[in-house]
Amino acid sequence: MTTTTENVNTTEETTMTKTINILISDPLSEDGIYPLLEEKDLQLNIVSNTGLSPEELKAIINDFDVLLVRSQTKVTREIIEAATNLKLIGRAGVGVDNIDLDAATEKGIIVVNAPDGNTNSAAEHTTAMIMALARHIPHAHMSLQEGRWDRKKFVGVELKNKTIGVLGFGRIGQEVAHRAKGNRMNVIAYDPFLTAEKAEKAGVAYGSVEDVAKVADFITMHTPLLDSTHHMINDDIFAIMKDGVRIVNCARGGIIDEDALFRAIESGKVAGAALDVMEEEPFVGNRLLDLPQIIATPHLGASTIEAQESVAVDVSNDILSYFKHGTVLNPVNMASVSKDIIAKIEPFFDLGAKLGTFVSRLTDSAINEINIYYSGDLANFDVRPLTNNTVKGILTRNLGNNVNNVNARYLAERNDIKINEHKSTRAKAFLNSITVELVTSTETHKVKGTLLAGLGARIVQVDDYVIDVNPQGHILFIRHMDKPGAIGLVGTLLADQNINIATMQVGRAIEGGDAIMVLAVDHSVENVDFLKQQKNIFDVKSIDL
Repeated sequence: MTTTTENVNTTEETTMTKTINILISDPLSEDGIYPLLEEKDLQLNIVSNTGLSPEELKAIINDFDVLLVRSQTKVTREIIEAATNLKLIGRAGVGVDNIDLDAATEKGIIVVNAPDGNTNSAAEHTTAMIMALARHIPHAHMSLQEGRWDRKKFVGVELKNKTIGVLGFGRIGQEVAHRAKGNRMNVIAYDPFLTAEKAEKAGVAYGSVEDVAKVADFITMHTPLLDSTHHMINDDIFAIMKDGVRIVNCARGGIIDEDALFRAIESGKVAGAALDVMEEEPFVGNRLLDLPQIIATPHLGASTIEAQESVAVDVSNDILSYFKHGTVLNPVNMASVSKDIIAKIEPFFDLGAKLGTFVSRLTDSAINEINIYYSGDLANFDVRPLTNNTVKGILTRNLGNNVNNVNARYLAERNDIKINEHKSTRAKAFLNSITVELVTSTETHKVKGTLLAGLGARIVQVDDYVIDVNPQGHILFIRHMDKPGAIGLVGTLLADQNINIATMQVGRAIEGGDAIMVLAVDHSVENVDFLKQQKNIFDVKSIDL
């Protein structure tokens, strides 16, 4: 079915404005798109045509300025390349897996989504799952349906005075914590961006994943699924948990090692688990569902009428903001920028991202401030896109693919990280250079890089040590005491692990004092404990660039 609505302002200025054609290709309620329907200052032609095949969508997409979708429509590269007039794609929801972001970026098409629209819904679902788990509500209901009156079998536990561990203290994690405090629970949280000051302001305790696991009676997940969070909850973490702990996951499947959870439930370590997500979905037939200690729902965290309307409203408002002001609140890709600026700064994009990635690995403390220093000719240009790309390199460690060139600054500010750009046309040793500095509550680290003619990107300084490193591949960064035999010891230890050294750079402040080694090795080194255990080695970081 196709419906068309036009909103036309009677003023002469607006009547002369070009009509903005909007295609809605997935079902959305009128309540969700009411900002578009009620718009008076822009001339909008809104066409709802759902259930289109890829061929049908490709055939008509060239007629539209805006494409508004949910999850059903697959906005592929082929469709985007056919959309010569398309300026904006709106996703009424959080994820954008159904949109080819690279293709949209290449065409200068802005993609927006609604990251906050389901926050309340997800937090409420998590809270419901906690209560259902504590009081055996689903199983008690099933017992009655089967004609049994098993009051003694379903004795539960109160939430009052229990400790809940919140792993991931973003928007949803904070909402869950707020509700838990309303139930007079004690809250301890983990988040890579959480500091003592932020925790105190939120009225929660904070610690590492291990700290949370040791003290919590309930543990709830609210982290993205990244390499660093995949199977975050595993046999080792279950082993240090309290006996009788209860686990809730309404975030992403894969955060919990499901085999480890199965073993922990069978052993009695885990009293129960409430799961809205699993690694493979649909998860009908998963052996966890056979355990009476499990309650589960089919990925319903965002499935409320209000949430589905809210995400559509958010995207609708961003569409209007773009055509009225040229800005959007929730971009998820890079908007088109001046070709002249890109031509000047594009060679430094990869360097900036790698400097950000490198320096982010030098500290495990929460970041308070990012300082980026541009020296030489770079100082003459608008380097904001380059700054965003560098910040993306820093935040990717903890946010993964959720951070991109456009939202990097927003995500940093949302996590109370201050970003400062510093420019100087004076270049001491290099024609151009970028220095990226991270400031935490306990330490400061910086990495400097440049582009050398004929050699490409180089890291030329780490903290106070001058080096010359090609920022690519697999890197081992070692802080050690400058003692005879230190280099040989490291070489021998790596050889014992069958790790081949490609190149090595060393730097020291003073003879016999602190020093560093930067080694390029042939493959990623996941476990560096065999190096850290040595007497004169202070720290080891494995960095993949």
